Amino acid sequence: MPDLRNRAGAPQSAFHMHAACRPFRRGVRNVHLRRARKLRRSLSSFNNNIMRLPLLALAAAAFGIGTTEFVIMGLLPDVAADLGVSAPAAGMLVSGYAIGVAVGAPILAILTARWPRKTALVGLMGLFILGNALCALAPNYALLMAARVVTAFCHAAFFGIGAVVAAELVPREKRAQAVALMFTGLTVANVLGVPFGTAFGHLMGWRSTFWAVTVIGVAAATALVAWLPKAIPMQAGSILREFRSIGAAQVQLALLISTLASVSMFTVFTYIAYILRDVTGFTAQQESMVLLLFGAGITVGGLAGGKLADWKLMPALASLLAAVAVVQLVFSWTSHFPVPTLFTLFVWGMVSFAVVPATQVRVLDKARGAPNLASTLNQGAFNLGNATGAWLGGLMISAGLPLTQLPWLGAAVAALALLAVGVSASLDRGRRVAA
Repeated sequence: MPDLRNRAGAPQSAFHMHAACRPFRRGVRNVHLRRARKLRRSLSSFNNNIMRLPLLALAAAAFGIGTTEFVIMGLLPDVAADLGVSAPAAGMLVSGYAIGVAVGAPILAILTARWPRKTALVGLMGLFILGNALCALAPNYALLMAARVVTAFCHAAFFGIGAVVAAELVPREKRAQAVALMFTGLTVANVLGVPFGTAFGHLMGWRSTFWAVTVIGVAAATALVAWLPKAIPMQAGSILREFRSIGAAQVQLALLISTLASVSMFTVFTYIAYILRDVTGFTAQQESMVLLLFGAGITVGGLAGGKLADWKLMPALASLLAAVAVVQLVFSWTSHFPVPTLFTLFVWGMVSFAVVPATQVRVLDKARGAPNLASTLNQGAFNLGNATGAWLGGLMISAGLPLTQLPWLGAAVAALALLAVGVSASLDRGRRVAA
């Protein structure tokens, strides 16, 4: 405290006392400001962590679902040899799963429309756990196909509801990034789940991989119970009105873009194990490491796609689809050589999965009256493309065409998706001019 007396010992004037106290008050004010800033930073960090935990729970579930969907592709030769079926027949296990997703999407969207969001997500993970256990126990091809379809039923509804929940947990300007964070579980499934699940299946038998995925499902369900908030906002309304919203031209175009992007990818990716072994010359053990690199590209692309979608959605989507077409054309040549194949697969994974959060947000933007249903049907559209791509690739193989022709078909379908983006953007411009 400053001395408030003059040299003679007499009290100073009020003016002098005020001037003497000014540095003290300024110091106190600065301390309070620093404490306030520190408190705001702490609260912001706390709130971010609180919001991040539900997103991590959703990502953990997405990791399990993505692993069981895609790991079968690396194990197709093992499954075909064990069950005594051809490569195209084994490829139908991919199509069967995808058809199960497409069929289950509207059914479960209706059944869970009035359920609390947390209850719906945890219940869907229970169905996922049951389906994977049945896959591990299936004694023949027909029962394995049935078990895959049971597992697939939870897929579209979970990602559809989960994407809406993720978008509700963050400010509007960060929706695409939140959706991308949830889908990071899907990308990590391709980085870790698919290659390590494939290697584990080669080592211990393909059934062991499905047992491992069952355990992952139990862990993810536990995280959802622990971390998802109980009261998650739900949009009230009629399910019939939601289906009418889905019929809008722009919503249908958005779903078509998702479908075509998926067809483009899975025409080739379904049979990637055969391409890597029979064309490039990788061994079964090397195949797992190559898929790990592809998964790394998927992870980078999924995160980058969320940022690009929040920046400029339609230009980003058009650019990414053009890149997908070019990369697939390049892959038809580089697949003959090991090192160029590694580089091409990384880039292909990156641009292919950067499309996913962009298409998801596009569907949500154009179907604001029915976000849960639209998001669920978008997952069905993606998996319808998955089934169609696997079927088209199987037709080409059955017709005797070389595996290196598959990327040409994938590039052609990506060009069709790019055309759909152009039509949708043109409708947007027409609406703005009319307004």
